[in-house]
Amino acid sequence: MGEIKESTNKAMNDKLNELISMFEPENKQLIAGAYDIARLSLAGLERENHRPFIEHPLNVAMIVASEIGLRADAVASVFLHEASRGKDSMVEEFKKNYPKEIITIVEGLNNISKITPKETKLQAEIYRKLIVSYSKDPRVTLIKLADRLEIMRNLYIFPKGNAMRKLTETQMLYIPLAHQLGLYNINSELENLYFRYSDPENYRAITNKLIATEEDRKRLVQQFVKPLEKKLNDAGIKYTLKVRTKTAWSIWQKMKRQEVPFEKVYDVFAIRFILDVPPEKEKDYCWQVYSLVTQEYKPDINRLRDWITTPKPNGYESLHTTVENKDGAHIEVQIRTSRMDEIAENGHASHWSYKGIKSVRGLDEWLSGVKEMLNTPGVMENTQLSGKELDEIFVFTPAGDLRQLPKGASVLDFAFNIHSNLGMSCSGAKVNGKIKSIREQLHTGDIVEIISNKNQKPSQDWLNIVVSAKARGHIKTRLKEEEGKMSRAGREILERRMKNWKIELNDDILSDLVKHFKKKSAGELLIAINDNTIDPQDIKDFLENGENGKEAENEKETHATKVRHNEGPSDYLVISDNLSNISYKMAKCCNPIFGDDVFGFVTAAGGISIHRMSCPNAKRLLTTYPYRIQKVKWRQLSTTTQFQTGLKVIGNGDVTVGNRIMECVVAQGASIRAYRIFERRKGKIEFVAELEISVSNNAHLDRVISALKKMREVKTVLRTSKK
Repeated sequence: MGEIKESTNKAMNDKLNELISMFEPENKQLIAGAYDIARLSLAGLERENHRPFIEHPLNVAMIVASEIGLRADAVASVFLHEASRGKDSMVEEFKKNYPKEIITIVEGLNNISKITPKETKLQAEIYRKLIVSYSKDPRVTLIKLADRLEIMRNLYIFPKGNAMRKLTETQMLYIPLAHQLGLYNINSELENLYFRYSDPENYRAITNKLIATEEDRKRLVQQFVKPLEKKLNDAGIKYTLKVRTKTAWSIWQKMKRQEVPFEKVYDVFAIRFILDVPPEKEKDYCWQVYSLVTQEYKPDINRLRDWITTPKPNGYESLHTTVENKDGAHIEVQIRTSRMDEIAENGHASHWSYKGIKSVRGLDEWLSGVKEMLNTPGVMENTQLSGKELDEIFVFTPAGDLRQLPKGASVLDFAFNIHSNLGMSCSGAKVNGKIKSIREQLHTGDIVEIISNKNQKPSQDWLNIVVSAKARGHIKTRLKEEEGKMSRAGREILERRMKNWKIELNDDILSDLVKHFKKKSAGELLIAINDNTIDPQDIKDFLENGENGKEAENEKETHATKVRHNEGPSDYLVISDNLSNISYKMAKCCNPIFGDDVFGFVTAAGGISIHRMSCPNAKRLLTTYPYRIQKVKWRQLSTTTQFQTGLKVIGNGDVTVGNRIMECVVAQGASIRAYRIFERRKGKIEFVAELEISVSNNAHLDRVISALKKMREVKTVLRTSKK
């Protein structure tokens, strides 16, 4: 333990020395003194990973100095703020020894630290106004961004509840702020960290696909640049080529917005020409390169963006266009100078730190620009993650628990999000203390208390009220259950009547009745009989008149999936229904089933192992052995082939729930190959059931998992590898 503590202290001392070395001699003591005050004030306090809490402000100070580029007074303010949080008397003492501008920053940071999401209801615009009101000095906002970046880099150490709240705040406030202020590197990192923790499955799948397609992008860039090299050299244009790949978060947002798979996102990367030209000729050279590119490749005029003639409000300058090569591939091209690229990468800070020349006057001008942007109305509305474009809202229970729902969610959605039984009995709610109906649309920050009624029953109209998949799924299941009851009752009525008429009910008669009464299905016919919509006498007349003697249609429609021939070279391994094919096998580490997004890996024995893109081993295989990766696809929809997969079901209670779990799985048409259940105690009794089941495809598996999750005792259902 002593060695670990000594190692930790040494690492922090090294980082402190690195921080101090960035500044002039007259400022070194300012930072060292502020650090000592924080170290003493925070002595004995630990972070969630049991390391000294002083590590947090030290990391934040490094970001403030090295990544944002603020001066020593801002760095010292970070330590004094952490030392004096909740200690107003300490701030009064600071006033005797520190200049007014440092005190202003510290007071602003302390005031912001008192704001809680409940008080602001997490409404981004309100929270922004609060920050601005406390940020008499714009460096307060920049330090808060650095603070949040440090937290997100270490989010794994926080308990789940705290981590979820910090994720929400990051998405709704800090990402838009970083974007608006032109801090694009910080913005991109926050976006990816948010995606990594909020949706790890899709984050892993997209990052692995980026790894898998990296070589394809390199080849495309080489092919693109080759015919331009001589033209650029002949024109005497000095340039550097960069390839900018979209962040995983940006790709995922585009996939959702356009409802396309990863392969259909055409601007996954952009080719960037960075020109080394005199300042007075920047525009001329940028347009000259644009001319050379569009002479060689067909441009899409609708996608031309000229931010050179008219820069963005945050100072961004660049020329963007999209061109098409001879193979029909669309490529985004960005043209800018070295100065413009510095600003694009690091924001307005580059105005005063370009090429290492740090001007106090330039910094002050930049900070004035930051303050002006923060005070500009609508600062949040124009950003990528503003409230207008968010597809989620965040709502609180009366106890303060945070719930994430789709945009447009109603009181009824919220009730089902809490629990399916509460959703089924929901009759209204108190929203921010006011009685509202189940149709009331909720907004971020609302505090919702559900009102239930044991006599409440779901209706078909409820499907028009809810927008969340969870609520729709539960409602449809309950409606189907009710329809099943009414259908069975209708069948009993029909069988009883026909028995009196000396007629035996069979499938042919039932099919004829469906056609005659113009119903969509036998179930709909039987429900109509149960609720007296169809008169039994009409059925009798139809049957006795002999109209049921018509020939039944025996024609069976066969479905075959045609292989498309326009998908490019046939370099795919096609996985057919013949799973005994010796050339490939399903990987046991992730156990893919039909419909999963997969890739092939050539094993040492020469066979091919099929892995899911979200497999825990995917990144290692794609990165370490790219030459052994094989593209694969499923041949056609499988209806007869069975795939084995594993499930782990965890819930509250003892093993007596085991029979109900098996019944639930079998009811969904899945076969159980292996099963075991045991108890464990974590304060209260929990059961853990491990199943190995056979399903037709991943859609079939989704139905099984959905059915298990609806069980009252079940907390979690996890997909595992089969034994």
